Amino acid sequence: MKKTTGSYPRVRVEGGGHGVVAQAGSVLLVETVRKVGLDTAISAALASWRKPRAVHDPGKILLDVALAVALGGDCLADVGLLRAEPDLFGPVASDPTVSRLIDTLAASGPKALAAIRSARAEVRTQVWELAGANGPAADGQVTVDIDGVLVLAHSEKQDATATWKKTFGHHPLVAFVDHGQAGSGEPVAALLRPGNAGSNTASDHIATAQLALAQLPKALRRGRQTLIRTDSAGGTHAFLNWLSKPGRWLSYSVGMTITDTLHQAVLKIPKKAWTPAYDAGATERPGAWVAEITDIPDLSTWPTGMRLIVRKERPHPGAQLRFTDLDGLRLTCFATNTKGGQLAGLELRHRRRARCEDRIRGARDTGLRNLPLHDTAQNQIWLEIISLALDLLAWMPMLALTGNTRRWEPKKLRLRLFSAAAQLVNTGRRHWLRFTTRWPWTDLITHAIDRLHTLPNPG
Repeated sequence: MKKTTGSYPRVRVEGGGHGVVAQAGSVLLVETVRKVGLDTAISAALASWRKPRAVHDPGKILLDVALAVALGGDCLADVGLLRAEPDLFGPVASDPTVSRLIDTLAASGPKALAAIRSARAEVRTQVWELAGANGPAADGQVTVDIDGVLVLAHSEKQDATATWKKTFGHHPLVAFVDHGQAGSGEPVAALLRPGNAGSNTASDHIATAQLALAQLPKALRRGRQTLIRTDSAGGTHAFLNWLSKPGRWLSYSVGMTITDTLHQAVLKIPKKAWTPAYDAGATERPGAWVAEITDIPDLSTWPTGMRLIVRKERPHPGAQLRFTDLDGLRLTCFATNTKGGQLAGLELRHRRRARCEDRIRGARDTGLRNLPLHDTAQNQIWLEIISLALDLLAWMPMLALTGNTRRWEPKKLRLRLFSAAAQLVNTGRRHWLRFTTRWPWTDLITHAIDRLHTLPNPG
């Protein structure tokens, strides 16, 4: 009689091994840092915070924490993941040294934040040039999505308060550059706010937009080629006036709340004015229509050139209708200052703002699920660390991956690429990482590294 051993092979486990590198696939992120010059830019930006005779460079410390977060870490101590692999990540500071740097940067306030953000903006311009046709502004236009996100707190932290969803935590505003259907997106702003901050606070939207525009190449910081998209939280007079200010001339596509005035205007739209809406593939969607109502309500108090476009559609099964919906059809409305274009195309462009929710989901999986520090100034530095990590997770696929792999979210990149182990082989003065041929994505990793190696070195 054959003895049953279970569903899986039985192996014996012991320590003391050597020559194997865990998380070896993260060499893709390390090589991205090197090729885009992020390490030198951050080091230069934080040079004034380096103490005399200090062993570790502040820029390297901050980047190490960002790399740990990109690999799935959610607190400062997770930098120990890098410390265990000096052949791949070099010398890594101790936990007390990391904590002291975060405290020092937090104490510096806006000065430290400005230094980190200026370095990111400088490198971003270089990355988009390297990306060429794969860059988010390859066609001369760029889209920035602004949205709020609730970050729960499970302990007393500065500025953690009750939120509008009856939870407890913070309510930051974030902004992402949309890479389009072929890619993902990259963060360009993160404004930390108390949990009770309003969703439609115009001053906060303006501050977030200013941070986002400062991250773009200079040619894209003003003009119609830059589109700002928000949900109805951005549909305020003050925010739209700021976007439309002469000399700034930004394009916008902003959701609007269906007020009683707008509802009455929708009732006056003639049946022949409704045209079929598009689905995600830009083909006509059954059961959905769009129309323009700019000439019906009084828009004299709103910016000149603003257009109102409304959509009605049959609700999805199980969806609840609102009092402002019409004849069993769900109504949504948005404002834009884009001239011309098909109404269905403009409405589809606005609806693609939903990709920002994908970027927020990726951010939650990359350190934003919880703010690990106590003080607001410390957690604002943490948001910049998250932004650095998300930058790398966006830039590496844009420069090194092709096809659908460019759209992989952080969790999939970690599982399939970064988690791969490899054998470390030293030959002469060179170090080689040899990935097993049995790993399903070994070819993907090696081809991506080859593409990164073909890029010119910074400077």
